[in-house]
Formats: sequence, C-alpha cells, structure tokens
Amino acid sequence: MVSVKDVAAAAQVSVGTVSNVLNRPDRVAAGTVERVRRAIDELGFVRNDAARQLRAGRSRSLGLIVHDLANPFFAAIARSAEARAAQEGLSLLVAGSDGDAEREARYLSLFAEQRASGVLVAPIGGEEAIIEHLEHSGIPAVLVDRDAETDTLSSVAVDDIEGGRLAVAHLIAQGRGRIAFAGGPDAVHQVRDRHLGAQAAVAASGATLERLPSPTLTVEDGRRIGEDLLARPAAQRPDGVFAANDLVALGLIQSLVMSGSVRMPQDVALVGYDDIDFAPAAVVPLTSVRQPAADIGASAVELLLGGEPRHVRFVPELVLRASA
Repeated sequence: MVSVKDVAAAAQVSVGTVSNVLNRPDRVAAGTVERVRRAIDELGFVRNDAARQLRAGRSRSLGLIVHDLANPFFAAIARSAEARAAQEGLSLLVAGSDGDAEREARYLSLFAEQRASGVLVAPIGGEEAIIEHLEHSGIPAVLVDRDAETDTLSSVAVDDIEGGRLAVAHLIAQGRGRIAFAGGPDAVHQVRDRHLGAQAAVAASGATLERLPSPTLTVEDGRRIGEDLLARPAAQRPDGVFAANDLVALGLIQSLVMSGSVRMPQDVALVGYDDIDFAPAAVVPLTSVRQPAADIGASAVELLLGGEPRHVRFVPELVLRASA
C-alpha cells in the first residue's frame, strides 16, 4: 500500500508538506502542490480517512435508530436525513430497534464505539436511557418523532395529541358515534398521545371510544383486529375507527372490505396516521393524519449540527380521502 512517505519521497518534499497539500493546500506554493498531486496520481495513493477520523476523535458518520425499518414513515425520515447529512459531507448509518429497548441500547453503544459524530433516535422508552448511554461518550443526540422533556437533548416531533383529536373529530363530524382506537401498545409514546387526542375529541361529544390494542403496529395486526371485529354482530361493531398508524389501517381495510360484508365508509369510516405513500393507493383510498416525514428527517440533522439543544414541533394535517 502506498503511504504518505512514498508520496513525499516521489515529490521530493517532506511528509508535512504532503499533509498540507491534502488538508491545507492554500499554505503550499502552487508548484509544490502540483508536484505532490502528480506523485499522488502516479503512485495511486489513497488517503486513509478512517485513521484520520480516529485521530480527530470523531467519524464523518451519523447514526439513526428508528422503531421499524419496514414502516414507510421511518424510511421517509431516513431518506431525508441522509440527504441532509450528505450536504454536510456526512454519511448516515441506519438501524432498527424493532421496539426492543435492549436492541436500542446495543445500537447506541455501537454508534458510540464507532465514534459517530451524532445520533438521531426515535426512542422506545424515556429519554433518560438515551442520555445515560451517550453522556459518557460526549456524542450529541436528537430525539426524533418525540418531544424531549428536558433541555439536555434536542428534539423534533409532531403534535400527536392534536393529530389524534383531528382524526376523531372528523369521524364524529361524519356522524360516527361508536368509535374505536385501533392498534399499538400503550408503551409507545406516540400511541399514547394519539389515544389522548382521541379521548379529548370524544369527551366533547356524545360519542363513545373503544380501545383495540395490538402488540405492534403492522399490517398483520390491523388484519387481526379487523377479523375480531368481523366476528361481532354488525350492531356491536364500531362505525368509526381511528388506526394508530397507516399500516394498521391498511390491514383493517384488507380484512373488513375484502370480506365483502363491510362497506367503507358507509358501514365503517376509517382514519389512519402518517399518510404514507401507500395510503392513497389502498383499495379504499385512506384518509390519514399527515406527518411531514421529510421535514422531520432534515430538521433532526440540522438540530444535531446546530449545537445548542432546541425543540421543533410540527402541526399534523388531516388528508381527506374515500375511507372517511
């Protein structure tokens, strides 16, 4: 392997001069710069960025940990964050926690060991765990899709309570009185907030709200909830459903509509959450609460680069389609 010493010998300059040409060419005479670069080209020298980064104490990489890499919402956040990081000459390493706090902790430790310049985390539990894992390493972190409760961390989030209120207020405005909130474990902070918003909307009306939880937030969970509803007499089913995310909503559409016994929205009106790319392409185009995934991803990187902890919160938007 060609070394800096080899380049210096070929160009008849010192190792320090080669280093200056690579890192601070403005400090070197133009003729010397040309001679060194010619030697680099002739010898096929490739600089060892890994070693340089280790000496600097940080790599040129950021880490991103999300709940579910299969969820298009998190994929959209990752795409946007990667594009924004690339503008700063940074790469993005993406990992999925799969809703497992221990797995999340392992990735936090791994990014610290890799000397990442910063970490973006859509956390499973409280932010204390994030702080504890990164505090000793001095790596900055930003909470993604979650409000930070302290000023120790920056955060970028959407007002999920307002999003839940928007969804259920719309169902009530459509004349729905038996409403269900479908999907997700209460341990997920976003699910809790969306449920709180649903409860707030119902409290201001004569409607009722039923909770239909699931262990995860997947299409399969939505199908299972739909099958459970089909097993009930029609009069005991909800006439409006707010799904905790679009994947659950798509599963509900598959089981309810494809059964041939439920018309949507005539018998059951449905609202999802996230407004993923598949929402308008569903068998019954899905009404959904939109989160600005691209803005969330880009803002998270900008907060990480900004230094001082700040908090950004976006307002969700209800996108109307045929399902409700």
